[in-house]
Amino acid sequence: MRKKSALSLIFLTVFIDLLGFGILIPILPTFAKIELLVDETAIGVVVAVYSFVQFLFNPILGKLSDKYGRKPIIVISLFINVIGYVLFAFTTSYILLLVSRIVAGIGGSSISVAQAYIADITTKENRAKGMGVIGAAFGLGFVFGPLMGGFLASYGYMVTGFASATFSILAFILTIVLLPESNVNRKTPAETKIKFLDVDGFKNVFAKPERAILIFLFFVLTFSFANIYGTFALLGLQVYGFSDMQNGFMFGIIGLTSAIVQGGLIGRISKVVSKKNILKIGSFFIMVSLALIPYGDTFLGLAIICIFLALGTGIFQPTVLSLISEVTPDTEQGVTLGVNQSVSAFARVVGPLWGGFAFEFLGYPYPFLTGAAFTLLIFMVTLFYIPKRLNI
Repeated sequence: MRKKSALSLIFLTVFIDLLGFGILIPILPTFAKIELLVDETAIGVVVAVYSFVQFLFNPILGKLSDKYGRKPIIVISLFINVIGYVLFAFTTSYILLLVSRIVAGIGGSSISVAQAYIADITTKENRAKGMGVIGAAFGLGFVFGPLMGGFLASYGYMVTGFASATFSILAFILTIVLLPESNVNRKTPAETKIKFLDVDGFKNVFAKPERAILIFLFFVLTFSFANIYGTFALLGLQVYGFSDMQNGFMFGIIGLTSAIVQGGLIGRISKVVSKKNILKIGSFFIMVSLALIPYGDTFLGLAIICIFLALGTGIFQPTVLSLISEVTPDTEQGVTLGVNQSVSAFARVVGPLWGGFAFEFLGYPYPFLTGAAFTLLIFMVTLFYIPKRLNI
């Protein structure tokens, strides 16, 4: 019962924090385009710099949580998030927008710590379901956050910044008061050395081939999906003629579907479908959906495509995270999941950069077609390599 309570609390903490993040998702590209008058490539840089900071800080926070505990790192990160959102509220220039995203990127680097928290309190048998809790928090944050962002944008972008900060404050208070510490077998300071760019830590994580291939899959998936981070809202605005509210609804559809899958269905699916088949089905859905996004034609057509996209990511992501955790010793959960989040953050750097460039110079379909092509690579690996390499 105590573990269920802790699982519910970490879900609630991540969900409330992700509400604030989700509020900005559909409006950041349009804010930069309309208010700051920047081009698509510059928008890609704004999205990418957030993830680049996470690339640097995810392993650091993961290792710090192995050393000092999960709770204090989550608390500090949430407070940093608040600062980032307040800076966004006062943004009047492109440089200040970049600064606000850098600060928010540091605060947002605690997701790996939340994943390590899940690993602390779950067994290997129910870890995929546990990781799905984080995915469900993301999904619901992407349901209500973008909807709120689209609505609040009509009152001014400053309002959206303060609304995001408010949710992070709530998560900050909730964590301090209610969330118990999960990492009871912490390393001593002598056992853990913190480096800003821990090359040895990366080498250690990638030394095990099973971990390396799984992290590689997560990287390619994230890159494929990140191609659309800065361009999906622009596609809605410039090609489909959507308003901020309609873009918010579309993100909400993706988030709701993902939340349903990761919050409830993944546990049942993993009991009747093998993990290797989950990976095959998930990557196939993602590949086809990304290829079809530029050709949805109508709001309804695009919504149907996005439902299948969310189904694919909803079953693929927690399964890969569960497998990464399962092949990792208990004392290395934080640093391993931190490295994985760092690698995926790097994918979210190059993805939006490529997506913005492709959208502006090659044409609006190309960010999505590129993502589909790379997801084909994932599908081939899960089809021919994974079953032989991993006993799943």
